[in-house]
Amino acid sequence: MKRKKVLWVPQMGGLAAYVGRAGKLARGGYNVRVVAEACGGRMVVEAIGQSGLTVRFTVKRENLAPLQPVLFD
Repeated sequence: MKRKKVLWVPQMGGLAAYVGRAGKLARGGYNVRVVAEACGGRMVVEAIGQSGLTVRFTVKRENLAPLQPVLFD
C-alpha cells in the first residue's frame, strides 16, 4: 500500500527555498518569501532579482522546501 507524500506547506510571509527543475531561475535555487497562495497548487513568492530589485513570480508548491539550518541560527 502506497503512502501519500506529505507536502510541506509554507506560511504566508515565511521564508522558503525554491528549487525548480529547469531554466536559469532554478539552477542555483532561490531563497524566497511567500507572499500569497495562487490557484492550482501554486504560490506567489518574492525574491531579489539580478538588478537588485524585488521580483514576484508564481511557483509550484511542490518546488518549495523549508530553509536548511544555517551555522549561526
